[in-house]
This record gives sequence, structure tokens and C-alpha cells, in this order.
Amino acid sequence: MADLANAPKPSSSVKLVLLGEAAVGKSSLVLRFVNNDFQENKEPTIGAAFLTQKCNLPTRTIKFEIWDTAGQERFASLAPMYYRNAQAALVVYDLTKPASLVKAKHWVAELQRQASPGIVIALVGNKLDLTNDESTSTATTASAENSSEGGAESNGADDSGDARKVSTDEAKTYADEEGLLFFETSAKTGHNVTEVFTAIANAIPETSLKSARGGAGGGGAGGGGNAAHGAGRSEEQRVNLNGPRDPNAKEGCAC
Repeated sequence: MADLANAPKPSSSVKLVLLGEAAVGKSSLVLRFVNNDFQENKEPTIGAAFLTQKCNLPTRTIKFEIWDTAGQERFASLAPMYYRNAQAALVVYDLTKPASLVKAKHWVAELQRQASPGIVIALVGNKLDLTNDESTSTATTASAENSSEGGAESNGADDSGDARKVSTDEAKTYADEEGLLFFETSAKTGHNVTEVFTAIANAIPETSLKSARGGAGGGGAGGGGNAAHGAGRSEEQRVNLNGPRDPNAKEGCAC
């Protein structure tokens, strides 16, 4: 019995892609999840960045192979190269920018049309610390977050300090209608960030996990040897998409 209790849990690789408008905080969410860190004036992602992190569940370990895509419009046509064969997606919008939710809905629709059947999609409203909600709910800290992917900005907070422009009800109703996971997060304070990835890990179908053991469901995220072994250890590789496109570049390009 002791041997069974001490036996290592099975490990499965899951390819996860982040999509959303520029400056909504995609890279900051990943940085918080992988390194438990936040950079006040983070440079915009160019092309894409690749990172890994493990999520320990009671019965197994999920190894996320994370593709953080650039939000700039000039890179939008290359997104299919990153969400192809993905088992999960984080579609991120900025709670202070209604237009970013419109863009998020566009990405959800595209994933539903073109991504792998059964992909787990989480709709994530970021920058909760710019609203009053975090100080009045179960949040740990309330502060004013600057833009996490494209420089600082005030986001037009009102006299009460609440810059929210997208209501929770509006976004949650949409998520429920489309069968999405839904969270509001703050990459700056860390509120709900780990919970998003844990919920995704729990939502991945067992059949999808079994097919992932060879390396994130068949390409795009590289091999399994780059997994992070703790919050302070991660692998990151940036992919420059300014040069000529190589149709085979998606295969193992993070190794």
C-alpha cells in the first residue's frame, strides 16, 4: 500500500494557446502563472512566446505547453499556426475596454469553427484590480494596474476609482451561452490566475489527455522535455514572425 501511495502520478501534456487583443494582459497572466511575477511595463509580445508549467491535480499532473500569441492585428492571420491541435485556449479581454470583449468573441467564434473539436475555452476578463470588485469581494489586494502588454495607461477610471467598462453579467452570460469557462482575473495581484489554469486542467477530457502524452496533442508546442518544475523554473522561447513564414516551423520549434 505504501508503494502505491508513493507511486508517481501520471503526467500528461496539454497544448494551450492565449488569444486576445493587444495590451489585455495575456503575457502578464502567463508570467504570473509560470513565475509568480508581474512586470509593470511589459514589452509587447512579438510573434509568440512559449512557456511551460505544471499543474498538479489529485490524480495526475498536467504539463501545460503554453503559446502566448501577439495581440497586434498584423499577427492575427498567423494565429491558426498556434491554436492548431491545441487542447485548451485562454481568450483574454480587458475589463476596462469593451472593444476587447468584441475581439475576444471573434477569437471564440474562430476557435469554435477551426480549432480541434472539444477544445476547452476559457474566457478571461483581466485587470480586475482596476475595478472596485477586488476590494469588495474575496480578492487579496486592490491596486491600480498599468497595461501589462503595451505600456501604462489610466483606462479612464471614474471618481470612485472604478475603471470597469464590461460588466460581469454581460461576459458571464455570453460565456454560459457558448459553453466557456469564465473568470475575472488580475495578473498584477494574482487574483484567480492559478484558478483559471486549474479549472482548464480539470476540464480537459480524459481521452484528450491520453492522446497528449506524446507531446501536446500532435505538434506545435514541441517536446515534453521543457516542462517547468516549479514556479521559478520555466522555459521561454520567443518566435519572431517578422521574417518569411516557414510552413514547418510550428513543429518542434520550442525545443
